[in-house]
Amino acid sequence: MNDYAMEQFRNIYKAFMVEGAKFCWEFDIPECPCTAKSIPTKLIYYTDIQKNEQYSGFVHFYMDDYKFESVWNHPQAALKKFRRCGGVITPDFSTYQEMPAAIKIYNTYRMRAFGYWLGKNGIQVINNVRWGTPETYKYCFLGVEQNSIVCVSTVGCLAAKHDEERFTEGLDVMIKTLNPRHILMYGKKGRNFFDKYIESGIPVTFYDPPRFHEVIFRKVTKLDI
Repeated sequence: MNDYAMEQFRNIYKAFMVEGAKFCWEFDIPECPCTAKSIPTKLIYYTDIQKNEQYSGFVHFYMDDYKFESVWNHPQAALKKFRRCGGVITPDFSTYQEMPAAIKIYNTYRMRAFGYWLGKNGIQVINNVRWGTPETYKYCFLGVEQNSIVCVSTVGCLAAKHDEERFTEGLDVMIKTLNPRHILMYGKKGRNFFDKYIESGIPVTFYDPPRFHEVIFRKVTKLDI
């Protein structure tokens, strides 16, 4: 493979994003430090970012993948947008149960790689954590710092009783694995799942999905970070 071909190959999987990163050995998932200095006062849909406007909130990607795939394909353009925002929750690339394991691992890799690159470029970053059925526990928490701020969401993943069981089981594993110092939760459903963790002393901040794209910020415990 000549130099040009090698460079194009490297561009496809965005090797530049993980230059200087540390990797988790088993799946080569890059470590993505949480660089946020404070808890977001609100979350903003990625698709709501308007040209030339400034935003104090953090950008999130709890929506269909096709609406934000461009951030991976055109990261420099996305970076310019994010410089006008308070920070970014790493992209929620899908890890649906019916997806092949290879794609779920790749999407976990992309969450961490993109987040690491943003942090390296001065953006305040909080890791989105997404799990599925128990076999995903081997890799879905990799690359996220212990005792950091993390963000999770129940949007679109509590349609049936077994979905609730899967979410609560994974939430418990996530907390035992990562020991987060603060959890951000985006979604109206499933807030009661966090009661026992709040009682144990873990701060949790809830964000309502917007009605007419208006995000409501609500504190349920002190914002110690």
